[in-house]
Amino acid sequence: MTEINHTPDAWPTRYDPGEIEDSIYRRWEEEKSSLASPSGPDPYVIVIPPPNVTGILTMGHVLNNTLQDILVRWQRMKGREALWLPGTDHAGIATQNVVEKQLAREGLSRKDLGREKFVARVWSWKEEYGGTIINQLKKLGCSCDWSREGFTLDPGLSRAVGEVFVRLYEKGLIYRGTYLINWCPRCHTALSDEEVEHEEKSGSLWHIRYPVKGSDTFITVATTRPETMLGDTAVAVHPEDPRYRDLVGKTIILPVVNREIPVIADEFVDPAFGTGAVKVTPAHDPNDFELGRRHHLPQVVVMDTSGKMNENAGERFAGRDRFQCRKELVELLGQMDLLEKVEPHLHAVGECYRCRAIIEPYLSLQWFIRMKPLAAPALRAVREGKITFYPDRWVKVYEHWMENIRDWCISRQLWWGHRIPAWYRGEEVYVGQDPPQGEGWSRDEDVLDTWFSSWLWPFSTLGWPEETDDLKAFYPTSDLVTAPDIIFFWVARMIMAGLEFREEIPFSRVYFTGIIRDMQGRKMSKSLGNSPDPLDVISEYGADALRFTIARLSPIGQDVHYSNALCELGRNFANKIWNAARFVAGRLGEGEIADPRSEADRLSLDDRYILDRLGLTIESCGDFLSRFHFNEAALSLHDFFWHHFCDRYLESAKFALAGEESGRAAVVRGVLLEVLTASLKLLHPFMPFITERIWQLLGREEMLIDSPWPVPEPDLFFPGVRRPAELKQELISAARMLRKEYELPPGKKVSFVVVPGKTADAADLEAEAETMAALVRNCSLAVDPAYRPEKTVPSALVGDWTVYMPLRGIIDPAAEKERFSKKLTRAESARKKVKNRLRNPDFLAKAPPGVKEKTQSQLEDLTREVLNLRKILSALE
Repeated sequence: MTEINHTPDAWPTRYDPGEIEDSIYRRWEEEKSSLASPSGPDPYVIVIPPPNVTGILTMGHVLNNTLQDILVRWQRMKGREALWLPGTDHAGIATQNVVEKQLAREGLSRKDLGREKFVARVWSWKEEYGGTIINQLKKLGCSCDWSREGFTLDPGLSRAVGEVFVRLYEKGLIYRGTYLINWCPRCHTALSDEEVEHEEKSGSLWHIRYPVKGSDTFITVATTRPETMLGDTAVAVHPEDPRYRDLVGKTIILPVVNREIPVIADEFVDPAFGTGAVKVTPAHDPNDFELGRRHHLPQVVVMDTSGKMNENAGERFAGRDRFQCRKELVELLGQMDLLEKVEPHLHAVGECYRCRAIIEPYLSLQWFIRMKPLAAPALRAVREGKITFYPDRWVKVYEHWMENIRDWCISRQLWWGHRIPAWYRGEEVYVGQDPPQGEGWSRDEDVLDTWFSSWLWPFSTLGWPEETDDLKAFYPTSDLVTAPDIIFFWVARMIMAGLEFREEIPFSRVYFTGIIRDMQGRKMSKSLGNSPDPLDVISEYGADALRFTIARLSPIGQDVHYSNALCELGRNFANKIWNAARFVAGRLGEGEIADPRSEADRLSLDDRYILDRLGLTIESCGDFLSRFHFNEAALSLHDFFWHHFCDRYLESAKFALAGEESGRAAVVRGVLLEVLTASLKLLHPFMPFITERIWQLLGREEMLIDSPWPVPEPDLFFPGVRRPAELKQELISAARMLRKEYELPPGKKVSFVVVPGKTADAADLEAEAETMAALVRNCSLAVDPAYRPEKTVPSALVGDWTVYMPLRGIIDPAAEKERFSKKLTRAESARKKVKNRLRNPDFLAKAPPGVKEKTQSQLEDLTREVLNLRKILSALE
């Protein structure tokens, strides 16, 4: 080891993360510390869930990427060839929308530019702004292999996309057809089922009378979307419904447009819903589409792609917005005496996951993937335990979706994205990676769903379809850390793609993070104004403070409740680490440093205990991380370093280092260095910047990011000292508490007598009396099995041990009795008032729950104070 730097100038009294974080990250990059080699040992691989190229860092990104970085740094230090593969997603709809808004501010539209110039404009935007979130991830400390940074529209990944499309088409799993799809009138594109988010909304259920041809009777149907009735081609009833048995086969006159439509019978109809008779609109409802196919009904499209009514809706409504049409149509039906009644109705409304526009089921010519053949092996992989979900409750969610999977609509009516590799010439269709030869061919105008490239991410980023060294070494990957809201969008599809194109699962374990919420339990969002900018948090608290706080707040399977104020936890811990390291470095330069492994016979009870606790912490931290228990790993490190090392051992070490025995001081310095070194390694995955900086100041030649993870050493476990060492600390705490209870000033020297119980620790602790007294401060302390107080003496029980604090000659009993009597009177009076308040019926009826809880807590605190003061007065008698 090089010389330890213990000069004051090298160790500022205050840790300032803003001064060191950027320079440390630059050095990691210069040293290529995060680069992985395909020839390295025992690969550990995580692929980043690629953020949208339009994105900026959110608290959700902080949560997900902090946990990934903890795992990667941990595995790298364990000696594995750790690859964290980064990249961004081209985000078709989102990116196109950003650039279209930019054009709109210039008074232009994409159609003004044309496809080629518009796509070039998007690429220019991407080159200028697309790296924003990558740079922000670096500010967080993410140790990705940036040399492998991918982008879903890169040439290599685009080739993989084309290869997959062609293979699935040739296998008969990709097809083109006119089907009912989810259509966003705002984005002007089809959406998959997973891209539609449903929200419960209050609406209406309109009951409309349809006249029966040739009679003066009506059949009443109930609908939540009356504007679609203009596209009705039948009315359906259940075949067993006696109310309508005589009407099956009859003809209905569709109101307003006066189209004749049949009454049909189908078991799909629920007799209990509405009137038991349903309008059938095959071109505008998914259930009606299937019902219409069974009965060979015509499909009448009454809207255009902007959500406006077309000529099929009739001259009166053509050109009207769908919701304006609804309003006018309902008024007209009322005037025609065909509106029987309107009921309030709560129903799920589908919205575009991007722009929140209400989705319209729309009949359209699109490309699809048959998903059931792909889903079956992916479902088996999870059921057979080849892939494990953490927490395992997500297995049921996955199974339900896979068992009920529908074909995936993969075409999008956009210009930004992977253009579908299909060409047409008359009735001819050509699908291939390269354009077809010959005249008259025109390429499909649509692009593929963004997720079509993302589902290939674990292997397309490694060079597939080529059998590259990276692909051979790093696929399948190891763990996946992702949010549960993309279990269908991404996780399930990656499993399907991996098994279909590599015949291997893409990863062995999937950890689903919680959702990050504010302290009121609300999901963070810009609209609520409750989503802090992580860069502002990093600027105020430091990246390490944010990272540690997030990890500490992340119990497996539960959401994270966050506020910026909680980062005080991480910042205080960073300051504690800095101050402790600064103290240790200063002591290390004062003399010889002995290796505790070769000085076992000179190790004190405190030395052995801290080394033993260190070994236990190394074990527990590794165990917690292996099971994704990030919060428990963070808690175990915080507890060890703050309480065991700083609060206890450093205080003991100060006493030993102040002594005159140089050999003993050398051993203590050796223990300090051993514990600090291992602690920095354990803390590094959570708090990489401060630990790396301290490591540099300790004079280490290698970087901490490249150093080996600590392993428990059998020779440094001392299970026999656990009980006496913990008892020693409890006795010290009891003595301090007695002094505090009797309000004795720090300058007044007192005496303590410790009477052992029946345990076998008396001999060990008799030898510790001097250090115990030093840690209690300004006192004398004796361990005396024979001590018996003549009168009542202030005391505290610690198990079957007793700590006595004789006060004869130290205080004026009469004066102290008077002082504590006054305090007791005040406490009893306050307690009585609070007790009466809690008995007041008016208070109990009107006070908010939080106020009642606070008042109850006050009563409990005052009751404890009264009892303690009575105990003190009894001892003073």
